[in-house]
Amino acid sequence: MASTSVIQQSIVNVGKPLTRASLRRIANALKPVVPDSSRELGDKSAAVLLPLCNVRDVPGILLEVRAKTMRTHSGEVSFPGGRVDSTDESIVAAALRETHEELGIPPARVEILGELTEAETNMHKTMTVWPFVGFVHAPTSAITGDDEPLPSISVADIMPHISPDEVHNVFHLPLSALTSPARLRSSMFRGQRPYWAIDVSDLQDANVSADLAASTVGFPSYSRDIPDDSEIGIGMNDKLEVWGLTGWYVNLFMQRVHMCSVD
Repeated sequence: MASTSVIQQSIVNVGKPLTRASLRRIANALKPVVPDSSRELGDKSAAVLLPLCNVRDVPGILLEVRAKTMRTHSGEVSFPGGRVDSTDESIVAAALRETHEELGIPPARVEILGELTEAETNMHKTMTVWPFVGFVHAPTSAITGDDEPLPSISVADIMPHISPDEVHNVFHLPLSALTSPARLRSSMFRGQRPYWAIDVSDLQDANVSADLAASTVGFPSYSRDIPDDSEIGIGMNDKLEVWGLTGWYVNLFMQRVHMCSVD
C-alpha cells in the first residue's frame, strides 16, 4: 500500500485548477525541448503527448483507451501519439499531429511545456518513444492572470471528434487520483524499475469526481518478489490500469513535480 510522504511539497496543487503560474512551475521542472539534431534518433521514432488539462476546474491528464480493433495494445490506456513520419517538421510536431488525428485537438490549442525524459523503446523494442508534456487549452481561452484558473475543456466535446479506428474512449485522470493509495499497485517496469500502476476502471464514467488524496506518495521500493510487468493486456486482475510505458511516464511526471518522492 502506498504511504504518504512529506519529504518534498508538490509544485502543483492537486485540489485546484492549473493556472499560468503552475504551468511555469511544471515547465521549469521538465527538460526543455531540444532540436532533433541533438537527439540520438533510431531507425524508427515515435512521439507521445502527456496532455495536462483542467476539466470542471479539476487538474488532470487526458488519456485515451485504444480501440479494440487495434493490432497492438487494443483496449489499453495510452497517451495520444504515434510514429514520426516524413511530413513532420520535428518529433514534437509528430506528437501534436497524432493528438489532432486521434482526439481532434488542433496543435494551436496545445502549449508544449517541455520534455519528460529521455526516450524509451516500445515493448517490442522496435521503436524509440519520445515523451512531451503539454497543456490543452479550451477552444476559447480568455486571457487570465497568473493565478487565475485556466479555462476547462470538456471530454464530452472531444468524443465526437475522436478517430474511432484508433480510440475507443477518452477520459480525464485527475492529478489527485495519482496519489490515491487505493488506486496504486506496486509494480516493476522493465529491468526491475519500481513504479505505481494506477487503477482507472471507474474513471471511464465522466461523472466521477476527483479523489481526495494526499498531494504526494512515496515511490514503491524494489522487490525481487515482484516480476516485471508483462505490459500485455489492460492491467492486472481485470482492472483497467495505467501501466507499462504509459504508466512509467506518468510516474516520471509525478517525480518531476514532486508528487512522488524517492527515498
